[in-house]
Amino acid sequence: MSNYISMLENRRSIYALGNDLPISEEAVTDLIKAAVKASPSSFNSQTSRVVILMDDAHAKLWNIVENTLKPLTPAEAFPNTQEKLASFAAGKGTILFFEDTSVVKALQEQFALYAENFPIWSDQSTGIAQHAVWVALAEANIGASLQHYNPIIDAEVAATWDIPANWKLTAQMPFGSIKAPAAEKEFMNDAERFMVIK
Repeated sequence: MSNYISMLENRRSIYALGNDLPISEEAVTDLIKAAVKASPSSFNSQTSRVVILMDDAHAKLWNIVENTLKPLTPAEAFPNTQEKLASFAAGKGTILFFEDTSVVKALQEQFALYAENFPIWSDQSTGIAQHAVWVALAEANIGASLQHYNPIIDAEVAATWDIPANWKLTAQMPFGSIKAPAAEKEFMNDAERFMVIK
């Protein structure tokens, strides 16, 4: 099996996070930047934008999520929600992924024939960037998972960290040291998923 496939298989959702890292904060930041920059985008539009929250800023994000969810969650279910959020907050940092909608709109105007596709391609671009970062973190022995508390936290996140109005939040990736491995992963039958046609 190729090293690349092994790297893909090594990328798992890690929920038991710690706040120490096997590499420096600067090295993590450089890794995230490199992974995003190496990720393809339609027309090389480079629509992905990233905010890396560490330590206190990271903890503040998960406080925002908890305070936002509390009035929206049934009281009997909220302790489970708090426990889940605490597992994210226990990490070292969170990567906020955004897409620059102004770039998308400019492309829609410039290439009217494909206008309806550019938001779709933007979604694909952010997904590719998220996956690339996730794989890169896993290779560095850093645990992470992908979360989606947008859009309910969008306004407060934007106000708290002065996020440009044209940046659309697409995902949150808490990361940190791996305190427990991911659970065993099951795969559906290949015959139900793949077709080879000659």
